[in-house]
Amino acid sequence: MRGKACKENWRFYKKPNLGFPALILSCSFFFIAGLFASNLLLSQGTSSDERWLRARARQLQSVEEEIISKYDLLPSGESGDDFITLIPFQVLSWRPRAVYYPGFITAEQCQHIINMAKPSLQPSTLALRKGETAETTKGIRTSSGMFVFSSEDQAGVLQVIEEKIARATMIPSTHGEAFNVLRYEIGQKYDAHYDAFNPAEYGPQTSQRVATFLLYLSNFEEGGETTFPIENDENFEGYDAQKCNGLRVKPHQGDAILFYSIFPNNTIDPVTVPSH
Repeated sequence: MRGKACKENWRFYKKPNLGFPALILSCSFFFIAGLFASNLLLSQGTSSDERWLRARARQLQSVEEEIISKYDLLPSGESGDDFITLIPFQVLSWRPRAVYYPGFITAEQCQHIINMAKPSLQPSTLALRKGETAETTKGIRTSSGMFVFSSEDQAGVLQVIEEKIARATMIPSTHGEAFNVLRYEIGQKYDAHYDAFNPAEYGPQTSQRVATFLLYLSNFEEGGETTFPIENDENFEGYDAQKCNGLRVKPHQGDAILFYSIFPNNTIDPVTVPSH
């Protein structure tokens, strides 16, 4: 009798009546497990930067599709763009024109740039005026730095940042220079200077800078400010940085400052030339 009872119980568990809902649940479980496993295997063969870029691309694509479906966008030319971008900003000053972009890049992007630039840092140099030498200008600029084009970043982070800068400034990325990554240690500095070059002092110029875009890559407790001493039509020649009443800017990691000025016909206006 005991053996028969065991056999009947065995038959009960051997042929359970799962039903349709249980079957759907089971299939869903195996589908999700397979999807997770495939993503895991794919991520093992890519770097963290590449995974971030792919995730970012998917986010941008979803936002773009949502905007296109919501707005009746105008057709763009060959050099145009049909994408709508929202980049928060604050105008700090109209003269000099300084615009602040909070959180312009992420902490991960900041660290990527630091890691990429660190092995190539060299003492910063100066563009010399006529009659100047490295010895006579010693101590004006004591930082270290390096130059890197966005195309040299295999992870693609600089390309993403460059495109965002182009959208913020409405100046095509083809008009930009290489990224100049600078490191200032305690006590290091860069004295007052113009970001454009007066042909009368530096010789003929093929082009002039119309904007300076500063990205802050690290946090600091004190120091590290960028000062724009030209304000209220005052020239900064011979100014004392400690007594300057101009615009002082000290953003946080990932923040950006755009200092913008236009030089029509390649002429230099000492009042509106970018300086810091």
